[in-house]
Amino acid sequence: MINTTELLYLAAGGGEGSEENTNPLLPHWYDIIWSLVAFAVVLFVFWKFVVPMYQKVLDERRETIEGGIERAEAAQAEANASLVAYREQLAGAREEASAIRDEARQQGTQIISDMKAQATAESDRIIANGAAQLQAQRQQVVAELRNDVGRLSVDLAEKLVATDLSDATKQAGTVDRFLAELDDVADPAAK
Repeated sequence: MINTTELLYLAAGGGEGSEENTNPLLPHWYDIIWSLVAFAVVLFVFWKFVVPMYQKVLDERRETIEGGIERAEAAQAEANASLVAYREQLAGAREEASAIRDEARQQGTQIISDMKAQATAESDRIIANGAAQLQAQRQQVVAELRNDVGRLSVDLAEKLVATDLSDATKQAGTVDRFLAELDDVADPAAK
C-alpha cells in the first residue's frame, strides 16, 4: 500500500512513474512558482526604482528639448523682430539721407543764387563807382580844358587885338561868352 506522503510525492512528480508521463518541454511546477516569485521581485524592484528614474530622465530630456525649442522659437521671434526693426531703421536712415541730400541741394542752389546776386550787386556797384569816377574825371577834364581853352583864347585874342586882356573880369567874361558860343555850336551838331 501507498501512503499519503508517497502519493503526494508521486503527484508532485517525484516518483518513477511520473517521469514517464512528464513532457520534457514543460518545466516542473516548483520551477514555475520560483520563477514567478523571482520575476515578481524583479518586476517590483524595476517598477519601484528603475522605471521612476528612467521616467525622470525622460521627463528631464523632454523638458530640456521643449525648453530648447521654446528658447529657439523665442530667439527666432526676437531675431525676426530685430530684423524688422533693423529694416525699419534702415528705411528711416535712407529717407533721412535722401532728405538731407535734398536739403543740401536746395542750400547749394540758394548759396549759388545768393553768390550770383552778390556778384551782380558788386559788379553793379563797381560799374556805378567807375561811372561816377569817369563822370568826375570828365568834369575835371572839361573844367581843365575850359581853363586851357580860355587861357589860349585870351592869349590868341591879345595877340590879335594887341591889347592887354589880363584883367580877370574881362577875361572871365570873354571866356564864358566864347565857351557858350562853342556849346551852342556843339549842341546842334550833336543833335
